[in-house]
Amino acid sequence: MIKYEDDVFKNIKKGKLPKEVFSLFHHAFIALEKTNDLKLFDIKRLQSNEKRTYYRLRKNKYRAIFYIEDDDYFIISIAKREEVYKKWE
Repeated sequence: MIKYEDDVFKNIKKGKLPKEVFSLFHHAFIALEKTNDLKLFDIKRLQSNEKRTYYRLRKNKYRAIFYIEDDDYFIISIAKREEVYKKWE
C-alpha cells in the first residue's frame, strides 16, 4: 500500500507541487509496489537508524523521500531538490 504524509497533499493544494509531478511519482510508486524492485528507477538509500531506512526517488528536478515498512511505501515528502533535503538537515 502507498501512503502519503499530509504535507504532500498540502503542497499540491498550495501549488508548491504540480499535479503532473505528483502523478509521475504516484505511478512510479505503483510500479515499485507491484514489482518490489528498487532498481527500476533512480533510487538511492539515504540514512538509516535502528527503526527504518530512508530512500530517495529522483524524477527530473524533484525528489521523493520515503521508507518501506511491511511492504508498504510511506512517502514523507515530494519537492524540488533544493527544498526536500532541508527537512533532513
